[in-house]
Amino acid sequence: MSKDETTTTAADAPKKSKKMLMIIVAAAVVLLGGGGAGAFFMLKGDKAEAAPVKGSVVALEDAMTINLADGHYLKLNFSLQQTADAGAESVDTSEARELAIDEYTGKKLADLSTEKGREELKSELTAKIVKAYTEDGKKMVMGMYFTSFVTQ
Repeated sequence: MSKDETTTTAADAPKKSKKMLMIIVAAAVVLLGGGGAGAFFMLKGDKAEAAPVKGSVVALEDAMTINLADGHYLKLNFSLQQTADAGAESVDTSEARELAIDEYTGKKLADLSTEKGREELKSELTAKIVKAYTEDGKKMVMGMYFTSFVTQ
């Protein structure tokens, strides 16, 4: 009897391990497939969001003189890159002017003297302008261009 018992348990062991292996493989395929599909749809949505169509460019009429720290000044002017969603009508630039004044007032000349400092402040200002000119989920402005940037 001990031969039969040994034979039975030896034959059952490979069947159980194959069954367990198949379950693990199937679970891995389901998890990876679902995760891959989810990542695909998330990335696809981000790409559509990140690429608005350029519209017209609106220039601010006059340059601004902004007080910096330690008695220095910044003479600044820029243009706004509208999106196609803004239509043919130009956006009102008053809010962009106010945001620029708030962003640069009191900054140190040293912060504006390096390219890295200017780019950081420009990207912060651009983000604020884009947020301010977003209506009902539609971006009316997608960027800005400096047309004058003089420090003293």
